[in-house]
Amino acid sequence: MYDLAVIGAGPAGVAAALAAAKRGIRVVVIDEQQRPGGQIFRRPPVEFGAKSGSFPAGYPWAADLLASAEAHPGVEWLAGSTAFGIFPEAAGGGTTLSVGLTGPDGAKRIRARRLLIATGAYDLPVAFPGWTLPGVMMAGAVQGFVKSQRLLVAERFVLAGSHPLLLIVAEQLRAAGADVAEVAFARGLPGFGEAVRALPAVPGHVGLFAETAASVARLIRAGVRISTRTIVTAAEGEGRVAAARLATVDREWRQTGASRTVQADGLVIGYGFQPSTELARQLDCSMRWESAKGGWVVEHDETMATSVAGVYVAGEPTGVAGAEQSRAEGELAGISIAADLAAVDGRSRSASSASSSRHARRGINHARRFSRVVERMFEPNRDALLALATPATTVCRCELVSRRTIDAVLDANPHLDTASAVKLECRSGMGPCQGRYCETAVAAIVRARSGRSVDEVGRFSAHVPVKPVPLSAFAVLGEEEPVEH
Repeated sequence: MYDLAVIGAGPAGVAAALAAAKRGIRVVVIDEQQRPGGQIFRRPPVEFGAKSGSFPAGYPWAADLLASAEAHPGVEWLAGSTAFGIFPEAAGGGTTLSVGLTGPDGAKRIRARRLLIATGAYDLPVAFPGWTLPGVMMAGAVQGFVKSQRLLVAERFVLAGSHPLLLIVAEQLRAAGADVAEVAFARGLPGFGEAVRALPAVPGHVGLFAETAASVARLIRAGVRISTRTIVTAAEGEGRVAAARLATVDREWRQTGASRTVQADGLVIGYGFQPSTELARQLDCSMRWESAKGGWVVEHDETMATSVAGVYVAGEPTGVAGAEQSRAEGELAGISIAADLAAVDGRSRSASSASSSRHARRGINHARRFSRVVERMFEPNRDALLALATPATTVCRCELVSRRTIDAVLDANPHLDTASAVKLECRSGMGPCQGRYCETAVAAIVRARSGRSVDEVGRFSAHVPVKPVPLSAFAVLGEEEPVEH
């Protein structure tokens, strides 16, 4: 049995694993990718001959963090593995957590005394006419193909959204040889007041700003059109995307003029991110809605402990805030878990633990100066995005549920005022993705129709498995004794 199981090998998970292992904690890290680093530090396979120190500008600590964690003997890595369920167990008066997972060697269960959920985030889905056409992809997915597989999914791209990551992705695509036709931002350029309010984010983050500015400069030099107050209203094509329809909008993202068509066989959407909280939901951890932080986030105390005994959280599941804050939260979580286990085992707490905790908290506070500015400046206009979905637009991709169907269900059942109730009535959110693509839209439709708040409308529940796995994986759940490691 492990002392700590970490799910997610991004900055939060890696920092937590290293901090805990340095304090004598036996750690296992579970991640779906082949190499640690998460989406932000995603690296090509070693067979590609990639340099280990190839990381984005603005993160000078990344290479040392990953190298130190990978080399530490107290950390075991389960790469290419998906955690599909977590099951608390009673063991000797304490808490033990059993994790069901599938990986290269099939399905198994591992046991740990503590669990850290550091599962990152995924792109915010936006339903609009044509968004299910092949060739329409989220910014994170397109970036993942470029970074980890050196693969261009199309030849000519239009990028549309409101998040600054679009500029980075556009430059990465251009540098990889793609034709970038246009980058369309729904928001306008920052005004003087907005720029002044952003000044607290500058200290310590010059590298990030410089990288973004350099990307913009290179795009402009290459002749790429960068449009502001422009939104994508539809993807067009037969069998796959062939063009993007764009329209100018006002400050509230409402269309102000006729739309125009830009030919492209790749449409990249980037309106921000949502925390990946499925495992926390499955455990019934306390959650709260914070739109600026991505949506539903996991609540935690000052040690990063959740409302469920033995379960901690760090990184984007606490609110989308970027790699630097994720790393600091992960470090604090690893220190806190080590102190927790030391107290349970009757061992004295490390003399450096209090000092290390204070250092990690200072890192969180420093990173928040940056993340709060990003939240304030680039929070998506959810009402405007919902308005893009016409009655015929597919909202739930898995079960092929249109907005017209959801509206009809609400017309016929005016008493339905929660997202889960609509899910049960018309199957939206019951497919393989368990609502990752449609929950936001369904909840927004119910909120608009009922006049209730998002907190009142609620969210979909998460069930085992939280991600699609082979049916054979369920066999390990019936084992009388979990497999020891």
